Parts: sequence; structure tokens; C-alpha cells
Amino acid sequence: MGLALYITHSEVVIDPSIPIPGWGLSETGRARMFRFAERDLLPADARIVASTEQKARDAAEILAERLGTGFETDHRLGENDRSSTGYLPPEQFEVHVEKLFGAPDQSANGWETAEDAQRRTVVAVKDLASYQDPVRLLVIVGHGCVGTLLKCDLGGRPIALSEDQRVIAHPGGGNLFSFDLAEWRLLCDWTAIEDWKGFGP
Repeated sequence: MGLALYITHSEVVIDPSIPIPGWGLSETGRARMFRFAERDLLPADARIVASTEQKARDAAEILAERLGTGFETDHRLGENDRSSTGYLPPEQFEVHVEKLFGAPDQSANGWETAEDAQRRTVVAVKDLASYQDPVRLLVIVGHGCVGTLLKCDLGGRPIALSEDQRVIAHPGGGNLFSFDLAEWRLLCDWTAIEDWKGFGP
């Protein structure tokens, strides 16, 4: 059985002057990821693959350094494309997110639709799984929206805002869920990295 973890980056430095994919982890976000890494819940031979966005790469680097290894990147694991609007103030952003999840087949002011983002992410993860050693843990470091869309597919659930990490676990990100690659089955729902106890015996 091939096991996998999907981990979202934790808190970021929000800078409207920088394109969103270039945002990095904040001090709080880095501290949370360091604390998670130091719990040594990931096996030394874990394969880490991150989105190419800076915040995901920052998180993956922290995990990889703890394991004494490197990490891969895959642009297909990026967050849903929001370049049509760029940075939005929190109130406007939340309106767009509600539209994204509420009408998965429709674009929210030019954003990539939820269905398209889900399809892209599922294809990327299944492709990674196709050349994954089944005895190694696959660790994907990505984002909240596309992570939720992947989780919905794994769980056979409809796309809904109620499935989002901010609703179920830590509102600042830094959450994870586990799944079975071979059976394409969700093993646990969004869990804050501070609360995850590992796969167990």
C-alpha cells in the first residue's frame, strides 16, 4: 500500500506588491513548519514534492532539511490560478472563494474554476504516483484550495466550502490529510500539523 500526505504551507507574508506565487512563509509559518519537522513523524526516505510557488517551496525545504534530503517541484501542484485579479483585500477574496466553491464549473472573475483546478491536481498526483516506490511515503506540499479539491476527489465528496482546511482545521494553513495512493482513498481529513500523530503502527 502506497501512503501519501498532502501538507499545506503555513502562514505567509502577504505583500500586495509581489505576485501571489512569490509570497514566502512568515516567521509564524516557518516556526510552525520547523516544529512539525522536529517531531520526526516523516520517514527518512520520504519523497517530497512541492508546488513551485515560494510558500510551498519554503515549507518543503524545512521538511527536507530535517530529513537530510532534497525535494522535487511540480508546477501542476500550484494553487488555483487567481492571476486575473491578483491580490484582493480579505473581504473581496472571501467573496471570490465562496463563488469558487459554490459554482465549481464557473469562473469567479477570471479565476481558474474549481473543476479545472481539481482535474489538474488529480492528474498531477496520479502521475506522481505512477512512478512512486510503494514502500516510500509520498509527501506533497501544496495549497489549501487545490488540496481541498484533491481531498474531495479522494473522498468521493462534492466540491464544497465546508470541506476547506480553514473550516475543518487550522485557519492559517499548515494542515494535512493522508491518503492511500493505490486505492485512491482518503485516510484522514484535514488535521493541523500540530495535532497529527503519524500513521501509527
